[in-house]
Amino acid sequence: MTQPPIFLIGEAYGENEARLNRGFVGSSGSLLIRMLADSGLITLNKADRACIHKFHTDAEPRWLDRVWNAHPSVYRTNVFNIHPHNNDIEGLCGPRVVGCDGYPALTGSKYIRAEFEPELDRLRDEILQHNPNLIICLGNTPLWALAGRSGIKKWRGTTLESTHTVGGYKLLPTYHPAAVLRGPELRPIVLADFDKATRESAYPDIRRPHRDIWIEPSLDDIKRFIESYIRQRPYDPLSVDIETYGSRITCIGFGYTDVAIVVPFDDSRTKSGNYWPTLEAERAVWGLIRPVLEDERIPKLFQNGLYDIAFLARSVGILVRGAEEDTMLLHHALQPEMEKSLGFLGSVYADEGAWKHMRTKTKTIKRDA
Repeated sequence: MTQPPIFLIGEAYGENEARLNRGFVGSSGSLLIRMLADSGLITLNKADRACIHKFHTDAEPRWLDRVWNAHPSVYRTNVFNIHPHNNDIEGLCGPRVVGCDGYPALTGSKYIRAEFEPELDRLRDEILQHNPNLIICLGNTPLWALAGRSGIKKWRGTTLESTHTVGGYKLLPTYHPAAVLRGPELRPIVLADFDKATRESAYPDIRRPHRDIWIEPSLDDIKRFIESYIRQRPYDPLSVDIETYGSRITCIGFGYTDVAIVVPFDDSRTKSGNYWPTLEAERAVWGLIRPVLEDERIPKLFQNGLYDIAFLARSVGILVRGAEEDTMLLHHALQPEMEKSLGFLGSVYADEGAWKHMRTKTKTIKRDA
């Protein structure tokens, strides 16, 4: 059985696209083909690759259309197969009262006008016809059309499920090639997202890694976690992460790939703002944590550990030993041109959701870089 194509969705036609009534046959399409080839999602023959490098972003539109047609493993379309005036998608927008029913604002207080709903119906029919395992949303407009969300920087690299236009399809948002033309520093990020797309296109469901996370622990829970996991896995790197606010550590987490514990110290639900009922109880918690952090026989892994280690020493007088790895520094060694925040690393290397966007409050903050 032939695997369904990877479904690429852009924003709208440009001048070349409108002339041929085909998507991605302009400068953005030329760059997109090159990035797809560089990531291994398509394979160009020697002649086509030579032409790509010769023309760069000025390849002849009909030739680009021929290259697309030679690669049925990918299917390209747009949310709007029309050419907005001056290539400005906001030209299709109006106030909320004239917006598409059930869709949020595309940006700010600007809503796609209801007169363009037939384009969304056409997009739905295309998706149902091809029934892809994966839809790559190239830019903010397809993210809006299929997930009802905006902010491509916030959501790129994270698999989502479509909720608008047509539901139940797996989405992977990334930057539009036009954004890469304006900001070449985005290119390695898009290539990393295409690497993830290669894996995600093999199956239609969203698969998150399973792990047990212990939250709101008691003192006995912390003792049990240390004895049952940390002391029993002396050769596995123990991930350590703190969250801070002002001069306080608000919580500390310990974990492995399959199990973790979060030990809170602040709790906004209590009158005092503290998780532990007494100072003596909080001291007892630190009495359990200190030997773990100071035991050099336990290998430890941090994200921006220079911050965590210095903060632990300054705030609670704990001198961390056994710190062997740092995900931020390891990533920087591999990809020095990319962002280094933990959320970004998760979007590139893991199959997690965008966990930092699940927060309803942002009081607890720690710098990632």
